[in-house]
Amino acid sequence: MSLFFRKEGILTTVQDLGRNGFRRFGINPNGVMDKTAARLINVLLGNFENEAVLETHFPAPEILFRENTVFALGGAEFGAKLNGEKIESWKPFFAANGSVLKFAEKVSGNRAYLSVKGGFKLEKWLGSASTNLAAEIGGFSGRKLRRNDELFFNEIDKKILTNCKVSNSLIPAYSGFPSIRVVAGAEFELLTAFAEQSFLHQNFTVSQNSNRMGFRLGGEPLFLLDKKELVSSAVNFGTIQLLPDGQLIILMADHQTSGGYPRIAHIIEADLPQLAQLGANDKLAFHLISLEEAEDISLKFEKDLNFLKIAIKLR
Repeated sequence: MSLFFRKEGILTTVQDLGRNGFRRFGINPNGVMDKTAARLINVLLGNFENEAVLETHFPAPEILFRENTVFALGGAEFGAKLNGEKIESWKPFFAANGSVLKFAEKVSGNRAYLSVKGGFKLEKWLGSASTNLAAEIGGFSGRKLRRNDELFFNEIDKKILTNCKVSNSLIPAYSGFPSIRVVAGAEFELLTAFAEQSFLHQNFTVSQNSNRMGFRLGGEPLFLLDKKELVSSAVNFGTIQLLPDGQLIILMADHQTSGGYPRIAHIIEADLPQLAQLGANDKLAFHLISLEEAEDISLKFEKDLNFLKIAIKLR
């Protein structure tokens, strides 16, 4: 029971929600860029939220199903076709043995996800199946999937449901020009008054020099009140740092564990999926909210996700 890669994509890796609890040893978390998409399609299939998924970019792979299975897609829209028929994201589909999944065109977003019911058969490293490309460990032999690779999955149970779909209220509001909500970072007040206003009122552009480790942004440079050397401190997915040239970098899924650049803001968890779907030359703006507002937004999403879990179980 496996997925066979007849054609490889530009970058297809195995990822889950990340390798947590080891940053004190300098081990970065990795994991999917769009956690909400991965969680939703896993819950939809009755999997654990942290079940490994495929993270694909366009051009995406061509996949042959070598056994009956049920799968779901989420995240970016790449014009998916199963045996030549268009299929939707955010709902389960049955793929019979011999079925072929292709991705015809990039419609929107930059990272699409595929999950199979029952999950993939993978060895975990430090409790996670996520691929660490730099260390060449985790996932599928620590590397991206290539042509003629075969990824095995677990046998599905006899109960197969395909007549359900994720509610639009749970799907992130993806956009090529989003307004991203942030909370102030530890060094936000070190910015000049003009830089604070510039950060919140100008539009930034995602640089070509961006990857899973960080998105570099282009915009009017920002400045500190005084030049200061900072002690390296903990950083996280979504931390926005100010570089010496006045430009910004947003740390992404493969971020380092600590950094010495000023942490001027942190993107709220609910908006990280919108950020994760951006690509080179896409634009974004920032909107500052309070920590209490960010917590309320997160709690509401978790509450709605729990309703989906209950609905899936009852079906």
